[in-house]
Amino acid sequence: MKKNNWKYFIDTLLFVDFCSVMVVGLLMAFIIPGGSRGEASRYFLGLHRHEWGNVHLFLAITLIGLLVIHVWLNWPWILHAVKTGFGDNWQKFLMILAGAWIAVLIAGWLFALVN
Repeated sequence: MKKNNWKYFIDTLLFVDFCSVMVVGLLMAFIIPGGSRGEASRYFLGLHRHEWGNVHLFLAITLIGLLVIHVWLNWPWILHAVKTGFGDNWQKFLMILAGAWIAVLIAGWLFALVN
């Protein structure tokens, strides 16, 4: 397959997966009750709320993988856009952006440890 066909395929999968993550998240937030209510009300389409949580997690991990592939396929365009926008400072910008993402991940990890 040509690279553009791969991009179209991955972007289509990204759209479908993102919509699926959103629908399952909304389902868990508004349709399937949480807390200590009756056990029978925690099922939807034959799956328990925790099983829907596993589906949500699997879809989210798949979404991250597809996003990595999407960025990899579009890396030349990303570099060109950054070089055009930031001129000679493009490497510094990418380093700052990467550092900011690492800081966010570490902060989230620390927040999860505290709670």
